[in-house]
Amino acid sequence: MTITWTSGYNINESTPLVKWGPKGKKLVQSPAVTLTFGRYSVCGSPASTVGWRDPGFIHTSFLKNLWPNLKYTYRLGHLLPDGSYIWSKLYSFKSSPYPGQSSLQRVIMFGDMGKAERDGSNEYSNYQPGSLNTTDQLVKDLENIDIVFHIGDITYANGYLSQWDQFTAQVEPIASRVPYMTASGNHERDWPNTGSFYDTMDSGGECGVLAQTMFYVPAENRAKFWYATDYGMFRFCIADSEHDFREGSEQYKFIEHCLATVDRQKQPWLIFAAHRVLGYSSDYFYAQKGSFEEPMGRESLQKLWQKYKVDIAFYGHVHNYERSCPIYQSQCVNSERSHYSGTVEGTIHVVVGGGGSHLSKFSDVAPTWSLYRDYDYGFVKLTAFDHSSLLFEYKKSSDGKVYDSFTISRDYKDVLACVHDGCEPTTSAN
Repeated sequence: MTITWTSGYNINESTPLVKWGPKGKKLVQSPAVTLTFGRYSVCGSPASTVGWRDPGFIHTSFLKNLWPNLKYTYRLGHLLPDGSYIWSKLYSFKSSPYPGQSSLQRVIMFGDMGKAERDGSNEYSNYQPGSLNTTDQLVKDLENIDIVFHIGDITYANGYLSQWDQFTAQVEPIASRVPYMTASGNHERDWPNTGSFYDTMDSGGECGVLAQTMFYVPAENRAKFWYATDYGMFRFCIADSEHDFREGSEQYKFIEHCLATVDRQKQPWLIFAAHRVLGYSSDYFYAQKGSFEEPMGRESLQKLWQKYKVDIAFYGHVHNYERSCPIYQSQCVNSERSHYSGTVEGTIHVVVGGGGSHLSKFSDVAPTWSLYRDYDYGFVKLTAFDHSSLLFEYKKSSDGKVYDSFTISRDYKDVLACVHDGCEPTTSAN
């Protein structure tokens, strides 16, 4: 478990640490590393000019050797040069299940949330009107949530650095109690001539510096925001759509390795996620292009999703909700709508970009593969009951009620079964 916070203390002014342990037991102390960045680290204006704000110091402590499924308490602290301590209030979290462990496991997935002021102030054109509702629904149901994935377009600070503080204050009731995992979006990373795949100015000059410093993810190189993470019966392969994902690229090799190395007997639920829609969307913009996807997306990756039998692929970027049928090469491979069982013949693609930012229009005509579309704010909850049963629920942020759902029931032999473009080699040798 990683714990991250900010302060005004540099390492020559105090020693950052976390005091933690199982609830009701003796607490131990763990050190924290300290990072910061200056104007020279960001890539352009407004981040380096009118949007600049000194970020202070970002401290991260790594709590190791945790017992699975146990409640821990912790305090953030600083040891001052005079020997005195400064402590935060007491927080708590529940440690993750061991990979492969069968227990009730609940996952939240959404993108493009941003932040907002409770009184409506300081928000130009009310750009993220659904943000507070999404946050509030998650806080309300936090006892029934184990891990959160915010898949890109995190704050919409767009180079105005103080808005990162506003966002982290808004999600602190969530992120202080359950893992809050992030992915990189265009509003975090994209800036011309900085190595981003899309040569736009959407990050406002941040070029990924804020996202990769403020949020720790288990990436080999946090400047390349792709990573694999396990949670009990789930394997998550988180791609970075703002870097090259095409066949032959460094990221493509990572994606295949992430999908190929999961033990589906222990972790049957295989999830792919990226910010841009690398799969299927009937968003108005994509429909105008005739692609119903981010160009080069599924052409590059659908062979991997099919070969390794990915259950669900999630995307943000498009600010609405849409669910496809299980699909391969633009063809539905299953006629069911609410319950799937048996062989994994195609991947279900879900756009869940209605976390809070202004909504995106759908095309006038819904493709045959589009089973459910909602022009509203919301998020997805996955509940794994065991190795054979998964519940998918789409909830609106306005009331927290379920508006779309399906279940998956299957056994390990169904994952192993041969499907089109997803068969293991065989031999006739004895």
